[in-house]
Amino acid sequence: MMSSSNNSHDHQDQEQGIPPPSTAFHMRQLLVSCADLISQSDFSAAQRLFPHLLSSNSSPYGDSTERLVRQFVRALSFRLNHHSTPTRTSTAPLDFSPPLFPPPCTTNTNNKMMMISYESTDLETLRSCYLSLNQITPFIRFCHLTANQAILEAIQVGQKAIHIIDFDIMHGVQWPPLMQALADRSNNTLHPPPMLRITGTGHDLNILQRTGDRLLKFAHSLGLGFQFHPLLLLNNDPTSLALHLPSAITLLPDEALAVNCVLYLHRFLKDDSRELLLFLHKIKALNPMVVTVAEREANHNHPLFLQRFLEALDHYTALFDSLEATLPPNNRERLAVEQIWFGREIMDIVAAEGEGRRERHQRFETWEMLLKSVGFSNVPLSPFALSQAKLLLRLHYPSEGYQLQILNNSFFLGWQNHSLFSVSSWH
Repeated sequence: MMSSSNNSHDHQDQEQGIPPPSTAFHMRQLLVSCADLISQSDFSAAQRLFPHLLSSNSSPYGDSTERLVRQFVRALSFRLNHHSTPTRTSTAPLDFSPPLFPPPCTTNTNNKMMMISYESTDLETLRSCYLSLNQITPFIRFCHLTANQAILEAIQVGQKAIHIIDFDIMHGVQWPPLMQALADRSNNTLHPPPMLRITGTGHDLNILQRTGDRLLKFAHSLGLGFQFHPLLLLNNDPTSLALHLPSAITLLPDEALAVNCVLYLHRFLKDDSRELLLFLHKIKALNPMVVTVAEREANHNHPLFLQRFLEALDHYTALFDSLEATLPPNNRERLAVEQIWFGREIMDIVAAEGEGRRERHQRFETWEMLLKSVGFSNVPLSPFALSQAKLLLRLHYPSEGYQLQILNNSFFLGWQNHSLFSVSSWH
């Protein structure tokens, strides 16, 4: 009788056009079908797909496809329950969160705008996830290493003072290698080491101060003169800073200025690029020696939900596959990075709308067009920067799946044939 019942369910699924959720292709089909139904406001039909998506093939501890499906189903469920009509019978998101992933909440649940809040994820957990992300994937280290090399090459040997403005410095992990390189260059050329100042922006003053203290201690260990200036963003809003540039930044006449925008510019994007263009104009007015830009290589800012969903699905499929190939199955750091860090991003891209959506990544062509429109020129990254990036991959992430490409004087790092991050240098 059990077999007959299962066959009956299978037959019903086939009549409804639901493929058996047994392969990565079928799971992707189901996800896309669900997103398509939601985009057409056919919420009841989308709801009927969830039991199939929440089968044993969407485990937080399964393979990369199962883990990825779980994050996207969670985001789709959240969107469905906050964009559908009040007459629906289901009023709460489906509960399938693993313990590592605290549930988000909405600050605005009308159909025109929805913002995802992650205040329930404590700052220490996020810090731990970011540091894990920096260690277990090459992407952040690649961005930092390449940007640092561009800064080193743009600033002349013998320069007495250097000022770096780092937009969203976070925990400052980018800068110790640059400090070491400046100290080594000084020793090799017999020039005295430069005075280094870093202005770091962020939304938590305590984190900024702790970051400054760590960097100061490291700089002193190398014999480098160092100052750190925290610059607090109001309500984590980058536009609050753009309105006050350049008055918010103290510039000294003998300093070589470098501006670092690693995974930052996309935060200015809304439904238009006016605020970003204002910010770039003000950066240009500071007359920096170099501006370094790193961004995700994906269009998560498409106005159409379904197109944005497809872009995100491709992007995070490649990311999850890269982690699958480089880490053991039950690695806790990977689980935390996927469920908390990437899970937050997926939730934002898929479930949030209007001004509340923050993860608005764009492809390199968009950044190139915008930067050139305000007068910046692309500075080719050097062969030495390329050899450094290759060495990073070979020593720390030896999987053959990582691909490094040079296009339009810029570097692109991806998995297999899918570019995921770009780094470029501008003047």
